[in-house]
Amino acid sequence: MNETKWCESVILVDADYVDKVAFDLIVNFERMIGRRIPQADMAQWLECVALDGGLRPADDEQKMDRRQIQVVLLHKQSKMDNFTPGSFAELDGKAFTGRLGEFLLSCVPVEELTTMDDLFVDSMQIIANAEEVRWLIVVPNAEQIYNKVREGLRHADPDKHVTVLAMQPMEGGNFRQEILGYSLMAALGIRSDELTEVSNKS
Repeated sequence: MNETKWCESVILVDADYVDKVAFDLIVNFERMIGRRIPQADMAQWLECVALDGGLRPADDEQKMDRRQIQVVLLHKQSKMDNFTPGSFAELDGKAFTGRLGEFLLSCVPVEELTTMDDLFVDSMQIIANAEEVRWLIVVPNAEQIYNKVREGLRHADPDKHVTVLAMQPMEGGNFRQEILGYSLMAALGIRSDELTEVSNKS
């Protein structure tokens, strides 16, 4: 990963963790709103994550056509059961174009010699230190490794836009934070009016 040529914008994801969170949301919201919830739309989720990280559509159409957003999905599982498409074999090396530019997907398996947590933190630091990266969005298993993430980003270039997504606000850190649940709810097709309706009934 040290030799990788990075894009200006990179999203780093603990895919196993995000898949588990999506499952929990599906189970909880199906019970709350009383309807079946489909798998999360991968492309829509990544676009929402990029927006949460501060990326916006470029004013210049040519500039937009040239913008590439690199997505690195770290995984131990063979697929994400609660996303479509969810197979890492199917996703790896693929790309899609959205409102924010072209998303380039890489799926990196966690080898036996390391752990997801160590690989995530090491990868995050490599990407954060890469000169060409200006925007970094990380989606870790924050409940488990937030302190390592905070420490790992302590010396990140202050001119870089770094955002950490977690299910709840976490203490400290020289980076922006956003709530992971909002992007997942959007990708799962859970509408705000449905939640308002449930809230009004309770």
